This record gives sequence, C-alpha cells and structure tokens, in this order.
Amino acid sequence: MIKTKNLTMLTDFYEITMANGYFQSGKVDEIAYFDMFFRTVPDGGGYAIMAGISQLIDYLDNLTFTDEDIEYLREKNLFCEDFLEYLRNFRFTCDVWAVPEGTPIFPHEPIVTVRGPVIQAQFVETMILLTVNHQCLIATKANRIVRAAKGRPVMEFGTRRAHGTAAAVYGARAAYIAGCAGTACTIADRDYGIAALGTMAHSWVQMFPSEYDAFKKYAEIYPDNCVLLVDTYNVLKSGVPAAIKVFKEMKPARMGIRIDSGDITYLTKKARKMLDDAGLKDCTITVSNSLDEYIIRDVILEGAQIDNFGVGERLITAKSEPVFGGVYKLAALEKDGEIIPKIKISENVGKITNPGFKTLYRLYDKDSHKALADVMTLDGETIPEVDGYEIFDPDAVWKRKKLYNFYAKNLRVQLFDHGKLVYDEPDIEDVKTYCREQIDTLWDETLRFENPQTYYVDLSQKLWDVKDKLIKEHTEEK
Repeated sequence: MIKTKNLTMLTDFYEITMANGYFQSGKVDEIAYFDMFFRTVPDGGGYAIMAGISQLIDYLDNLTFTDEDIEYLREKNLFCEDFLEYLRNFRFTCDVWAVPEGTPIFPHEPIVTVRGPVIQAQFVETMILLTVNHQCLIATKANRIVRAAKGRPVMEFGTRRAHGTAAAVYGARAAYIAGCAGTACTIADRDYGIAALGTMAHSWVQMFPSEYDAFKKYAEIYPDNCVLLVDTYNVLKSGVPAAIKVFKEMKPARMGIRIDSGDITYLTKKARKMLDDAGLKDCTITVSNSLDEYIIRDVILEGAQIDNFGVGERLITAKSEPVFGGVYKLAALEKDGEIIPKIKISENVGKITNPGFKTLYRLYDKDSHKALADVMTLDGETIPEVDGYEIFDPDAVWKRKKLYNFYAKNLRVQLFDHGKLVYDEPDIEDVKTYCREQIDTLWDETLRFENPQTYYVDLSQKLWDVKDKLIKEHTEEK
C-alpha cells in the first residue's frame, strides 16, 4: 500500500462545524452507525464494482490534526478551545466494515459501515465518499469496456484526460482491478506494479524526414517491443507500408502497429490483409481514439481486425455518466449497548434509507455457484439455507421469488476494530483475479449493457419489520 500525505483536512467544512456542535452538545462519546451506499448503477448497468478500499484504509489509518490545522481552525473564530484541544489529541477509534475491492455491488447495499463516536464517524464521511465513489465509478466503467473487448487486452490510456493527478493514478488502479491489462500512467506502475504500456506519439514520426526513418530508428532502439503508430499521414498508403518495410528489415522480436484515427473497422481489415500478405501474421494491431464499450462492441461485430484496445478519456472520466452517487447516512445510534435504528424518510421512495446495523449476504446456487440474490439482515441474523427460502424486491413487494439449493456468504469484512487496522490487504493482482472470478458469478442477463435484469437485493423479514415500523412512526399524523 502506498502511503500518501496527511489528508485529514480534505473534508467538507460542515463536517468540522458539526463535530464542534457535537462536542459542545456533550455528544463526544455517543456511538453512531453510518452506512455508505449508492442508489443507481452508472450507465443503466446491472451492477457496479467495489474499489477504493486501499486508499480509504490509508486515510483512516493516518488521521491526525497538525499544529497548522489547529491554527487554521482557530483563525476561523468558530470553534471553542476545548474542541481544538480535542482535535489536537484526536485518535481514530471506530470500527469499519466494507465489501472487499473487486466485488460486484448493487444499489442500497451498505458497502461501507462505520461505527464509533459520532464526531469521528461523521467526520470521515467526505473522504469515504470521495475515495470509494471515484474508484467504484472508474472500475465499473472499465469493467464494461473490458467485457466489450471479448478477451482482447484493454490498456488504460487516460492519464492526460483525467480530472487531476489523484484521479489519474487512482483511476489507473481502479481500471486495472476491473480488468485492464495495463496503463499509460507511469507512476501507477512504479507505485502499484501496474504494467506501464505505450508506443509513440505522432510527434515522434514528425521529427524524422519520413515515416520509414522514424520507424526504423524506433525499431533500432526498441527491438524487443516495436509497436509503430501508422496514422500520422495516411494509414494504408504510407504508414502500414513503411511499417512492413521496417519489420522485414529489422525483424523485431515483437512487432505491432497502432491506429489512432479513422474508420477503425475498414482500416484494420485492410491493414491486416497487408500485414498477412507480407508474411507478418504475428504483427498485432492496436486501436485507440475515443473508444468506449459501445464502439468496441460494434467494431468487433463488424469484423474489425483488432488485437488490443487503448481507451483513454471515456474510461478515466467515465464520460457517459461521470458521477457514482454514493451517499453516507446515519443508520443507528447505540445507547447502553442497545442499537437504536434510525431512518431517513423521503417522498422519493428511493431515498428512504435502510435502518439499523446490518449484515450483507450474497446467496449462490450450489451447483453453478452463480449469484442468486443479496439479502440485508439485522446484525446477528443468519440466512437459513432451506429450500424454498423466499425473497422479494423491496421496491416491488409483489415480486416474490423462492430459492432452492443455495448457500449464503457474508460479503463484508472488518477493516478496523476500535481504530486498529485488522484487515490484511490483498495484493492488487489478487484483487484483479478476485474481481474477474466474481463477475463470472453473475448471470448473463445481469451483465447486459442495455436493460439488464434487475438483481434482487432483499431485506430480511426482521429488517423489513423495523423499517416498516419506523416509516409508520414518522409518517402517521400525530
């Protein structure tokens, strides 16, 4: 895990004003439970991908207010000295649970839960949302693109289009977890071991008298991995012929061409024939230029001859829907050891929260090991693995379904126990493998790009009863 600078003050200002308010209200030691969840899957997809836990751990494990932070807050003339002294001696003591990175996740599920003193549990809201929202968004988009490529490697080429330095680095990380083969972001290779990939820019070709001269010099310098950009002037009339000439003369160990503009299907078909006719059947073809899952899907259906894809701006910015939309809501308070569920009511049904301290289970078919449904329960409940276990869609209670021959798995792991890190972070390669395996547990109907089958996310009867009771208490006329 790569350590970052102290980001304690990277927070919404109201987190600090509320903390001061809790302090002056005598609520320093009151225990609260907060859940992070999201309401809709980006791009109308059937699932999202969990990511960002490593950076969240780094943040929570390094929470501390510096003398400069305290002086800055003092100068605001808003905070009492006793509160500033509390911050000076601040130590994170919360419990934290989360769904592991690489796991498919669905709306309304508690993907992160924080339990602890309300000042602390409230304060970390901003960074939890910033970190998890961003990487879940990029991982989800990247996985759609990787699946569209049908096994062909996808390289993340978006560094120069990312929304800032952190977005470039962590976006590359999230994309790799979700299935990308590598990245153009060099620092992501240095820090996370994600293979740095790339060829040349058009400027390299323009620096030489001809494409042939540019390609020959590149082949001399990089004889073991020679991939040439052939669309600086004219792909078929000059670029590919010059590349063929250099490949036949220099015989690099690995050879390829990249096309970054034009009609991808037409150009790759023609280029493939030219390469094959020249006896260069091992020469690969890489394409780039504003690609996304739909373009990739379509050109493959059209018969484009492509071995690799380089995807930039539409991946690293999740251009089609650049907001993940995760939220962080109070779910319960704890007094004298008793958990008191809390709920947020809204006229918008989708914004009504699920109360209480919860456990999240995924139910799998025993034969196929495909995921059948997720069930949220009150903490301490278990899922009876009995034939005919009934689930329903909480947003459409008439949609009931009985499950047979299944087993249940608790999806979440504990990250912190009273502020102590207790989670053994997996290697990024293991996370990537785990993500691929978990995607394979989803049915094809859930994986569709358009109009995917809605995945069941159910509430246990006990949790439903608590929610129903609280809704009635807060909505009945007094």
